Amino acid sequence: MTDSSALASTSSTTGLSRTLTSALPEATPGKEVRLQGWVHRRRELAKVTFLIVRDRTGLAQVVLPAGTELPPEETPVEVVGTATANAQAPGGMELTQAMVTALSDPADTPAVELWRPTLDTGLPTLLDHAATTWRHPLQRAKWELAAASLRGFRETLDAQGFTEVQSPKLVEQATESGANVFQVDYFGRSAYLAQSPQFYKQQLVGVFERVYEVGPVFRAEPHDTVRHLAEYVSLDVELAFVEDHREVMACLRDVVAGMVTGIQGYAAAAVERLGLELPDVPEKIPTIHFREALEIAGAPADEPDLSPAHERALGDWAKAEHGSDLVLVEGYPTAHRAFYSHPDPEDPHWSRSFDLIFRGIELVSGAQRLHRYQDYVRTLEQRGYPYAPYATYVEAFKRGIPPHGGFAIGLERWVGRLVEAPNIREVTLFPRDLHRLAP
Repeated sequence: MTDSSALASTSSTTGLSRTLTSALPEATPGKEVRLQGWVHRRRELAKVTFLIVRDRTGLAQVVLPAGTELPPEETPVEVVGTATANAQAPGGMELTQAMVTALSDPADTPAVELWRPTLDTGLPTLLDHAATTWRHPLQRAKWELAAASLRGFRETLDAQGFTEVQSPKLVEQATESGANVFQVDYFGRSAYLAQSPQFYKQQLVGVFERVYEVGPVFRAEPHDTVRHLAEYVSLDVELAFVEDHREVMACLRDVVAGMVTGIQGYAAAAVERLGLELPDVPEKIPTIHFREALEIAGAPADEPDLSPAHERALGDWAKAEHGSDLVLVEGYPTAHRAFYSHPDPEDPHWSRSFDLIFRGIELVSGAQRLHRYQDYVRTLEQRGYPYAPYATYVEAFKRGIPPHGGFAIGLERWVGRLVEAPNIREVTLFPRDLHRLAP
């Protein structure tokens, strides 16, 4: 698909507008064309030199006389030449009679050979040299999936009357647990990096009714695992005037379907490049109660949560029984969910909360929330939480917050399951974890 979204730039020396490599096949043979991109590969033959130029849309071939001196690979260049039909060239068109101009100093040799079809390198090298390894077409395609998912996420919610909001990332109190927050010095007093926008999106349903946010969240995760990060992108949604958590789950289904549609519409080339099979989101995602989930996973009936092994078992079950990559688990024990989760009125032992498991890994947590002030006061007391640190949040419920609920999707975990990456760091632009603070 031709990328025509950017404004064309014009060379002051040639007067030509830039042509993207994906548009080169549409050029008129014999017409002068101007490309800009990186030196992807140079091939020296006895009678001719081939230059492969890479830009954000693909590759183009340039034919030059043998012995032509060229900048090293990964140097940004401008190429002005004649469009010439050649069935062997990418898209059937190449440039001949070309002039190549370097647009920067010669690039250092990259840590990996980016012209190779695959990145055959270890994860440390991939991450240490992320500024260049992300240039590889297969690697870049992973974040193209993320960007397209974000477009689908926003478009779906915008169409349903949601308002995008932004909440503070410096907060006075932990959202979930004080054990996994990053403490910072805030003008001489303690503050924390936000674990989620939870408290703010709940307050903002009292303003806009339906809100969503895309932004970073921070968890001082003590776990050095393939699925945990200290900073990740959270897609948060909250909607008011709900009957129960099922209404929130229905919204989640629409959002996930919209993210898939976004990928299909905006990143089809990335899907093809990676050879992916996108999930088929059913009109109603298979849904089971937590008790049934434990039985399917072969777990004891008194387990308070699902382990990674249980999630994998449920993923296998959903695929085998329903042909679905997705399964919703509802009704987790109230005592083991966030204190703002609404208990089931018929049996308060169980909550009106849920998780969405995608290909054997928890992708989403959500719930109907408490919305009455006295319920918060009582719950904090029952759990032994002091009132004062939560006062600003809890007292908002004195001022008319309607019944509401919401959920949060981890963007990197979503993309990780799409490409079935063994480690979430492979789909994170610049991951932060126990050991990594650079690049």
